Amino acid sequence: MAHLLHLKTFSNQRGNLTVIEKEMPFDIRRMFYIYGVDDSVRGGHRHHQTRQAAMCVAGKCIVSCNNGHSKEEFVLDHPGICLIIEPEDYHTMHHFTADAVLFVIASELFDPNDYIYEDYPS
Repeated sequence: MAHLLHLKTFSNQRGNLTVIEKEMPFDIRRMFYIYGVDDSVRGGHRHHQTRQAAMCVAGKCIVSCNNGHSKEEFVLDHPGICLIIEPEDYHTMHHFTADAVLFVIASELFDPNDYIYEDYPS
């Protein structure tokens, strides 16, 4: 099931520095970011293989996950919080603030055959 990581952040009077070094539980193959989202729901899929790490580096959004056994909502509202999304997690991203930037790191390159668009039965 999806779970949160708290990334190492160094803070002083000059500002903050958040580091991603050894925290990812997978090798990084792809990175992308989502921003300028209206009131749309993004995502709406799960994967055969891809694991993801999602961080809202600005603003705020909510990620809803369902692994077929349990459902959970995660509020991403701080750049030091990272949500690990497992392949079996059907996920949607929604309620983006106007200034939200959702940065995503993925374990696999884009492959349309890796996507499963059906949610689990209720």
